[in-house]
Amino acid sequence: MRRSERKSTDPDLGVSAGRLLFAVQGELFARLAEQGHPDLRPQHGAVLAYLDPEGSRATDLAQRSGQHKQVVGKVVDELEALGYVERRPDPADRRAKLVVPTERGLDQMARSDAVVEALERRHAEAVGEETYAEFRRVLREVTELQRAWRERV
Repeated sequence: MRRSERKSTDPDLGVSAGRLLFAVQGELFARLAEQGHPDLRPQHGAVLAYLDPEGSRATDLAQRSGQHKQVVGKVVDELEALGYVERRPDPADRRAKLVVPTERGLDQMARSDAVVEALERRHAEAVGEETYAEFRRVLREVTELQRAWRERV
């Protein structure tokens, strides 16, 4: 069997994770576009998915998302230009900046959460609540094991 066929019929962890990510992003960003946020792209999720309503430091966003600080900085620049976030001094440390969602950003965050909740509800109904809960538990565990690979090297 050719490698391409094997990856299609019996995808490994990376291929399966990628397919899931791209499918979730596809639906999420299509629905957000329908709801008034057509200018967002999946790369913006590196910030928006981890942003707290009261604001977050870019270094925290990088750590949470697993992206390099430079990548997060570029995404923040884009989101700021699009009107989703603004940079403000961090009240806890005036030398630091917080990335704070604007009203447009808060609207996107609420809509995004609702889309993902509906998506998860749909999958739980399709495979069963217990099965879906176990899938989420195992996926979190495998994700954490994989993210920790550098610590073992």
